[in-house]
Amino acid sequence: MRLKVFSDGGARGNPGPAAIGFLVYKMSPKDDVLLVKKNEYIGVSTNNKAEYTALFKALSWILDRFKSKNIDEIICFLDSQLVCHQLNGLYRVKDKDLQSLVDKIKSLEERLQADISYNHIQRSRNKEADLLVNLALDSANI
Repeated sequence: MRLKVFSDGGARGNPGPAAIGFLVYKMSPKDDVLLVKKNEYIGVSTNNKAEYTALFKALSWILDRFKSKNIDEIICFLDSQLVCHQLNGLYRVKDKDLQSLVDKIKSLEERLQADISYNHIQRSRNKEADLLVNLALDSANI
């Protein structure tokens, strides 16, 4: 099985009230099938922490749902170039809080036992995840 993840995190202010959103699709030859669409208000955070948290929550959902069975590949799409470059090893992680989130994601990678890639996309291609973030912030009256 091949999965596609679109995730986003954002804060109104930096730091400020923050939320995450993600969508997971099962890839198929005809049309991708939406498996889940989630969002959540996460309290006060930075943009970068929210971006990492969104990806962590998406991968956690996949592990909880599938218990790492029959997943060959997970293709992650994020509009945060920093997060993609850090997870792909192109940039160092200097912030200890971000390093903790990176470590949690790397632990999930091992448990999922799938080929996982992180791909930077333009914000315009991540509209659904961005909308989920803003809906969570709006519903929290932020």
